Amino acid sequence: MDSANKPNPSNSYLKYSNLAIQLLLGIGLAGWLGHLLDNYLTLSFPAFMLLFGFTAFGGMMYQLYRSLNKD
Repeated sequence: MDSANKPNPSNSYLKYSNLAIQLLLGIGLAGWLGHLLDNYLTLSFPAFMLLFGFTAFGGMMYQLYRSLNKD
């Protein structure tokens, strides 16, 4: 067996923890910006927070899917 073909466990850990951090920060930032816009427009229903949050979630899931299928 060639040791160059074996994946380094620490690299896998860093890769997947980076994906988790990107997921949480991306959705959190989108939701926060939507909340600010809802407050600015004085909307009683959090329309932009939900719209931005779900859009960010869909985009992050697509990015996760592409990243996992790249290997």
